Amino acid sequence: MTLYPIEEVVPHRGNLLLLQRVLRWDEDSIEAALVVPSEGLFCQHDGVPAWVGIEYMAQAIAAWAGCRALRDGGAPKIGFLLGSRRYRSAVPVFPAGTPLVVHAHRELIGDNGLGMFACRIVAGDACWVEANVSVFEPHDAQAYLESGSA
Repeated sequence: MTLYPIEEVVPHRGNLLLLQRVLRWDEDSIEAALVVPSEGLFCQHDGVPAWVGIEYMAQAIAAWAGCRALRDGGAPKIGFLLGSRRYRSAVPVFPAGTPLVVHAHRELIGDNGLGMFACRIVAGDACWVEANVSVFEPHDAQAYLESGSA
């Protein structure tokens, strides 16, 4: 599969784009990478709080959807993070300078745009975070937002 630049597959820009690159993706999963920054939106004196991992996971899912859209000749769409189940972290903070790999595996996706992904964040050989993440990608995000249903 083509490894697209992260800016082409995730709609976030500037300091809101937290991932740095796509490592691998296929029909059901993605692996994306980042090095925990020492400065930026979520940084604290000792690193980035582990609760930010939910956004790392959501952006990996967005990257997966964006890769599929580009492969199929379309453009990435806006999606929404609905929530997570069983977010478990072995660490309270991701230390600055630590390389992380974010894994997301599609468990299910409905025709209505609702999806569930099994996700984890690893540092080296250690799994630091695991969660099931729920997302929603409406067919027309602008119409969805304007409808008042959001």
